[in-house]
Amino acid sequence: MSSSPILELPRDGRQSERALTIARGTRRLLRAHGLSTLTELTLPSGRRADIIGIGADGAITIVEVKSSIADFRADQKWPDYRDHCDHLFFAISTEIPPETMPEDTGLIVADSYGADILRAAPLHKLAPATRRAMLLRFGLQAADRLHLLWDRDCGMGQTL
Repeated sequence: MSSSPILELPRDGRQSERALTIARGTRRLLRAHGLSTLTELTLPSGRRADIIGIGADGAITIVEVKSSIADFRADQKWPDYRDHCDHLFFAISTEIPPETMPEDTGLIVADSYGADILRAAPLHKLAPATRRAMLLRFGLQAADRLHLLWDRDCGMGQTL
């Protein structure tokens, strides 16, 4: 009996190896906390969330991955993510000093095997209409990605 291959989406080339490592460990942590996650989800504002997690209660968590201090300093868009989630975290590697990240966000330290929450994210409860829009966006994107895994030539292009 042959084993079936692991299905995975092609990488889009935007993330460094370090960022991918941080994202992998962070997604494992979120999964252990009961969240289902997607990466690179385009938000209604046009911004793209590095990681978004949805809990069974509908709570939405966005995690912004930072692979270096320079990456953080160059990013002026992260405050906009608060409009699309209940909890906002930064995820960093052990090489980045935790005190360089904003104190009014949650903080995760990760490697490719796992992660730890250093600081819980404060609650910024979403309006019901925003939550509905985000849950629909998440669900549609997840369904499209599953379809692409099974039918790479389905005409969905590179937009995923």
